[in-house]
Amino acid sequence: MKENIATIPVNDIFAQLEGCPLCRMTDMLEKNNIDYITGDAMMVPDVRVETNKKGFCHRHFSQMLVRGKKLPNALLLESHLQDILNTCVPLGNGGRVDKKRFNRLAHVNTSCFVCDRMELEAEHLYETVCAHWVNDADFRNIFSRQDFICLKHYQKLVSVAQKCIKSKYLSDFNAAAGQLVSDYLTELKKDITHFCSMFDYKNKGADWGNSKDSINRAITFLTGYEPDLK
Repeated sequence: MKENIATIPVNDIFAQLEGCPLCRMTDMLEKNNIDYITGDAMMVPDVRVETNKKGFCHRHFSQMLVRGKKLPNALLLESHLQDILNTCVPLGNGGRVDKKRFNRLAHVNTSCFVCDRMELEAEHLYETVCAHWVNDADFRNIFSRQDFICLKHYQKLVSVAQKCIKSKYLSDFNAAAGQLVSDYLTELKKDITHFCSMFDYKNKGADWGNSKDSINRAITFLTGYEPDLK
């Protein structure tokens, strides 16, 4: 496969043929950004301004605690909490709600620095996947050999493709991506159905086949994340 600075991470991700390649891409972006924000970036003034304003979602706060040291997390929280005191809470005086503070609070409750960075970086990587598929026959081959593309990332990839792949290539790309989804979905539905049938007393002692982990696989396919069983 042809390689340049943009396609190297895409080639590395698609070289692994197990699971959804775009889930692997998301995992890579997530780990990189968690390491980034709990490392030297926390002391960069422009970054700190953004983290103070946006904060982090529960998922990424949790990962920061797992992957980062306690002091960087505490320092990020210290200035973020101060920003909330300065701009959000209390909402007003005398029982009247300050609309500016209320809107600011709504933003804090729904925003995440890591999510926003990941979304921007993922958009560029999706565009690279599309361009690479058009320009490199070897990549088209390895794309078609993937296990599957999960439903969440399939929607995102096809959405990006409509904007950046020329019309003469677009139908073939849509067909290739759709094939990965429909083939896996068909087999997954069969496995789930077989799993359910194994609870019928008439099937006692029958072969479970590939159905034993079908619930977990279905959740991963539908959401883009493996179920958290902790």
